[in-house]
Amino acid sequence: MKAIYQEKYGVVGLEDVAEPVPAAGEVRVRVRAASINARDWHVMRGDPYLGRLMLPAVMGPGGPRRRIRGTDFAGTVETVGAGVDRFQPGDEVYGDLGDAHGAFAEVVCAPADAIEFKPAGLSWEQAAAMPLAGGTALMGLRDVARVRAGRRVLINGASGGVGTFAVQIGKALGASVTGVCSTRNVTLVRSLGADSVIDYRTEDFVRSGRRYDVVFDLVGNRSLGELRRVLAPGGTLVLSGGGTFRGRPQVFGPMRLIIGAQIAGRFVRSGRIVVLATPPSRELLAGLRELAEAGRVVPVINRTYQLAEVPEALRYVEEEHARAKVAITV
Repeated sequence: MKAIYQEKYGVVGLEDVAEPVPAAGEVRVRVRAASINARDWHVMRGDPYLGRLMLPAVMGPGGPRRRIRGTDFAGTVETVGAGVDRFQPGDEVYGDLGDAHGAFAEVVCAPADAIEFKPAGLSWEQAAAMPLAGGTALMGLRDVARVRAGRRVLINGASGGVGTFAVQIGKALGASVTGVCSTRNVTLVRSLGADSVIDYRTEDFVRSGRRYDVVFDLVGNRSLGELRRVLAPGGTLVLSGGGTFRGRPQVFGPMRLIIGAQIAGRFVRSGRIVVLATPPSRELLAGLRELAEAGRVVPVINRTYQLAEVPEALRYVEEEHARAKVAITV
């Protein structure tokens, strides 16, 4: 089969590799579409250097341990391994491979508990865009911050992959949502339902004087102190990802803020600071499917590439030119 293969950091390409065989508890899926997340280019670049030490299942000191890139996918079940009775050949599914990677390929084998039935009415590309980005938004707002009607939510990075889902999910939960983005993305964020939009090129949300019950930071470009400054008493600060490629891997990158938050969170008396990790979860996928089928969440696709064009697509995303999601048609 064809797959996007990598042996050393910074270099990926289309290769012929052996098709995987499902083990017990796994499902083999013929991939119809995949999508790119920030973690794909972080692993591709080995960025930051600290990640090579802290993520040993994925990144080694000299190259990635998982050779086929990609985690999010949508496709059709071909075969199932022993012990799998929820899925059968022909089922349309979508999922997140997590640390296993391997979605930028014609075929993947995934644990049955890391996939769910594809949302009806969505294209393959839209479905593949949802697992990690949508799951991160859903977990961060619904499960961690416990957003409910009337809560004031600020999303820093509202036009990105997670951000476009977070705006819609925040509104679905009844919150008043403020999105922070650049000038070119103001119209997009408003179209997703944001109650107000802050153009960071003309206004600094940290100095606005406004306070929010939940601050969901998806960029990692502000200090912990600045983010806490806009948090209402008893509010929740949720941190997830961030960082852009600057020509060479950084030592700490966005992990500097995350590590600082983990330390500070032990001493904060007013409110909460949460560093979000989103492992593959059937429960999150089911929740996203319900929202999509109800019309409450619609994945936004910025660009679509073919499998052989994944190196170009990764460059597009890592240089921060992308808004919303970039999909791969397989």
